[in-house]
Amino acid sequence: MTAITTFYLSRLIGKKVSDINGNYVGIVKDLLAESDSSNYSAGHPVVHGIKLKSKNTTGFYSFQDFTIEKLNGNVKVICHQLNELPVDHINNDLYLVDSVLDKQIIDINGRKLVRVNDVRLVSIVNGTYAVAVDIGIEGLLRRIGIVKPLKFSASLFKANIPSKFILWEDVETIDSSNSNIKLSKSYKKLQTLHPSDLADIIEDLGRKASAEVFSSLDEEQAADVLEELEIETQIHIIKSLPIEKAADLLDKMPADEVADIFDALGDEKVELLLNEMEKDTSQEVRELLDYPDHTVGSIMSTEVMSFNKNTTVEEVFAELRAQQPEAESLYNLFVTDENEVLIATFSLRDLVVSRPETKIYQIMKPSPVRLRDFQEIDEIAEFISKYNMLAIPVVDQKEVLQGMVVIDDVIDDLMDKGRMNK
Repeated sequence: MTAITTFYLSRLIGKKVSDINGNYVGIVKDLLAESDSSNYSAGHPVVHGIKLKSKNTTGFYSFQDFTIEKLNGNVKVICHQLNELPVDHINNDLYLVDSVLDKQIIDINGRKLVRVNDVRLVSIVNGTYAVAVDIGIEGLLRRIGIVKPLKFSASLFKANIPSKFILWEDVETIDSSNSNIKLSKSYKKLQTLHPSDLADIIEDLGRKASAEVFSSLDEEQAADVLEELEIETQIHIIKSLPIEKAADLLDKMPADEVADIFDALGDEKVELLLNEMEKDTSQEVRELLDYPDHTVGSIMSTEVMSFNKNTTVEEVFAELRAQQPEAESLYNLFVTDENEVLIATFSLRDLVVSRPETKIYQIMKPSPVRLRDFQEIDEIAEFISKYNMLAIPVVDQKEVLQGMVVIDDVIDDLMDKGRMNK
């Protein structure tokens, strides 16, 4: 064997193994690699064992007693002696065929799930290591045994067959029970992804894996991701969490989003969650749930910022810094009287271009366009189109400010209706 021999798992599986005298030993069924990443040598798991099938028996043996040789691109497996693999390795190691090959991984850079087509390994003097997973087309063609002729044909036209690898130091099991795998630093790297990208990845994972990945997120990010998920996945995630943890997450979400989730949950579960949530948030959600589905109130956001007309620009900025509202809450800022009756609106731009001592009544726009909370949803699109607004205030019959409808929510509602009508 040369000092360094690289080979692919697909070339090994199904290979006949011979001893040093050329006698048949068995057929390779799998390789067992170190599963505990804290023990990896230079970020790579060492291959501890080999699974062999011989006639009607299957055995697990130490891979230290096997060598891999390559001649003209062909892989040869030689057994020097058969030493049974310790039981703890059989029970705890990662089975590369069963647990990695053809399974999904999270590609952090590509922000998507991809399938493992092959595993690249290297044998050196002190052992054999898994060094990368192949997610490219070349790996798939290698599996079905046609990569060589296709590469030759492609070379005639000066073309290449795409190959793509993810290094093993970026690979770790997600859930050993269903044999999915993920990028090793993904619990940290996932924090860098946009909640929408994370939501897409979680929706593509299996039910158990999606719950496990979701549970690895911190509460703030988990709440943002939960908001971006499709309703079916939201329900699955909520049902998979303890009531206390689910309530904590829902407390961090906009009340209108929580109400949408509760509309699809069973009444008993909803009541348990409402009782566990913070009192103010729970009350907001209960009020939203009272609105019929076809009304403006059912999709409005209650997270609005309102101020007295005598407040100064400097005081408004201080309040915004203290509250740190979501971006959509800043689409429109409202002016109300002592009874919370809507009297005017102003924008973030109005604040930025005004002097700190300016009073709000000097920059506000009185008699704003508004919607009624029990108004039909179908009428909103006309308002948005006519007045070119990102958000429209919502009032009740007494003109008391109840919330606002954000254009994003209107678009989502229209899209949902379009899908239902197809």
